[in-house]
Amino acid sequence: MDVRSLKNYLYWLFCQFELITCSYLMEPWEKLLFYTFNITVLVTALYAAYSFVPGHISTAFQLFLHLFGNQRESAVSVVK
Repeated sequence: MDVRSLKNYLYWLFCQFELITCSYLMEPWEKLLFYTFNITVLVTALYAAYSFVPGHISTAFQLFLHLFGNQRESAVSVVK
């Protein structure tokens, strides 16, 4: 892919974003606040996904293993 076409595509995506959010109508200081808020929310969501999702997946995996019969051996022996 050509660098120029990639630049044009990214510019097109940015224009689409501005059209969808109507941020092209905002003044520069409003755009700054709007973009800062959006980037902050995005970074917070990515951080939360990075730090909490693996723990939840691990817990869900252990639950499914327990439900489908692959339990870990317990420390207490069962006398038969």
